[in-house]
Amino acid sequence: MASSTEERDRLYLETLLAPLRTSADYLPKMGGADEVDLTGFTALYGADPLYHWMGFDSPLMFAAHKAAGGMTSIYRQLGIGCERLFRQVLKDELGLSEDQVKWSYEILPETEDDTKKARILSLDGRVEVGDISDADASDRVADWIEQQRAALGISVALKGAVFEVRQGYKSADSKRQNADLANAAQALGHGYLPVLAIMSTQINMVVRSRYLIGNWSVLLGTVGGHDPLHSTFDFLRDVVGYDIVGFFQRNTTELRAGVEHVLRRLLEAK
Repeated sequence: MASSTEERDRLYLETLLAPLRTSADYLPKMGGADEVDLTGFTALYGADPLYHWMGFDSPLMFAAHKAAGGMTSIYRQLGIGCERLFRQVLKDELGLSEDQVKWSYEILPETEDDTKKARILSLDGRVEVGDISDADASDRVADWIEQQRAALGISVALKGAVFEVRQGYKSADSKRQNADLANAAQALGHGYLPVLAIMSTQINMVVRSRYLIGNWSVLLGTVGGHDPLHSTFDFLRDVVGYDIVGFFQRNTTELRAGVEHVLRRLLEAK
């Protein structure tokens, strides 16, 4: 664990920004297997009569393709950064090891085909009450889990919580939802409360309702409500013990500058 607020801030900044920097080098594939730079794009579209006549072989069109795919990349990389940050906070604040904050389970193949191997599925974080050495922190986590269990009407005893961390959840992808609902059943079967921790306020409310019905606790990136049962930030402050809002407020200038650099790179027509 970092020994000062400044060192911890630097670690967390890098945890968030490092994945985003990879988006700055995004190049479109244009339907092929390999990435295409401006020269390749101009040659590809310039060789197509219609696209050449219409001016689609313009560097601005290349910039539009790069920006469109790059936006998807940025959201994906922010999600990766949020997942890593959330897990790091659990480790640092609760004194947990890398193995203790990870959770996975095995799914056996549905057929007896010897060529098919079991699949390993994992969630983004875990807190087991028995792993927390600090008595006050252990009690806070246990009380929070019990409150969530009662609110969701879960009848089984729970020894901890597992977390799926997302930067936001705007889509209504039924395949993803079904997989997450299966994850919830597995988590409960192993004695863990399944928690969907959204770092922003961006979520499809129909999807949110479906997760709640499926026994997921759903936390959103809301500020000022003092509600650790429903706010990711309040949960991290009041239950885990780390004021992540303070981290974001202290480092907003540097975070925004990092994203600005990535966006400018993506919007360049080169």
